[in-house]
Amino acid sequence: MTTVLIAGGGTGGHVFPMIAVGDAVRAAAPEARVVYVGTARGIEVRVMGERGDDLELLHVLPLRGGGLSGFVRGAARAGRVLPEARRLVERLDARVVLSLGGYAGGPVSLAARSLGVPVAILEPNSVLGLSNRLLSPLVDRAYVAFPEAARALRPSTVRLFGVPLRRAFARAPYAPREGRLSLLVLGGSQGALALNDIVPRAIAHGRGRGLDLEVVHQTGRDREAAVRSLYAELGLSEHARVVPFIDDVAEALAAADVVIARAGASTLAELCAVGRPSILIPYPFAADDHQMKNAQSLERASAAVAIAQADATEARIAGELARLAAAPALRARMAEAAAAFGTPDAAARVAADLLELARAPRHRALRFPIGGARAKRASEEAPRRAAMRGAAPPGAALGWEEAG
Repeated sequence: MTTVLIAGGGTGGHVFPMIAVGDAVRAAAPEARVVYVGTARGIEVRVMGERGDDLELLHVLPLRGGGLSGFVRGAARAGRVLPEARRLVERLDARVVLSLGGYAGGPVSLAARSLGVPVAILEPNSVLGLSNRLLSPLVDRAYVAFPEAARALRPSTVRLFGVPLRRAFARAPYAPREGRLSLLVLGGSQGALALNDIVPRAIAHGRGRGLDLEVVHQTGRDREAAVRSLYAELGLSEHARVVPFIDDVAEALAAADVVIARAGASTLAELCAVGRPSILIPYPFAADDHQMKNAQSLERASAAVAIAQADATEARIAGELARLAAAPALRARMAEAAAAFGTPDAAARVAADLLELARAPRHRALRFPIGGARAKRASEEAPRRAAMRGAAPPGAALGWEEAG
């Protein structure tokens, strides 16, 4: 039996591409075993638990978001988890490992490479995440969605396949219409506080200018009541359907005239696979500002309007909605441009290539300081030395990154 390990997790931007690849591996090779590796911190526990997937958990701490002390703790913990990751790879007899970065991806990838197991990374954003950037010299494949990400990778490893999506996402005809505009607001799997506040006000502003706007607004879990209350306060209850989470995002996208969303890679891949014009308000604290760079890539292709959160006033958003409502032909061109970015077959292509790697001969094992006193010394010394140099330590590849 061929065992494929897929490591990562955290938010929907990591988890749903992991699931898409895993499902595609099973479809291409029913005899293969797919095992996911994540942490108890992420949504993978709930999502994969509901699906009945095979999920292994590692205890990895965040590197970002806790200042220098949090970084040091995360790097030290990452070093100590390497022996556990190596035992996991050996116990499952993994033939190939795919890492989506963050969370468990780094330790599992390093452990696999130390055993000679082929390693691949998947980078859905236009900028390489920290984990993928530091793992890149060791990998056999780097699956990317944006040409910009390929520039930082060895050309021989790069495969421009796009972001893996579940099978439901496919091109839907776009018929621009005069008059009423149906909006879909997406804040990602955990919602977006800024969108939850400003978009209802922008819709009220637009309706005050005579626009006929209807909205489906995904708020994120535990945020539905506050957003519903805001729409009611603005007199929009009859024009807004407020939900915490949309299970069938593909259907919701197909029913929308315009999408207002963050600019996480999975969200953009989904709206491009279906082919819809969008107003993108990137999460401003995403690592390396990757969401803004994702949004600008689509804006350059005339598929979207990118607005920095600092500039996303209710008047600005209402103005963009008015412009799009008055120009059906423009919206149709934006939908076509978005669809040109779509890669609904990405999961199948990644799965096929992973299975090919799994059949390839193993590499010569690499020597890493994994286990015992050497690992303890390495995990303690690396952060201290890096702090003295003002640089990221080698263990930085092993921790969590915020997906935004």
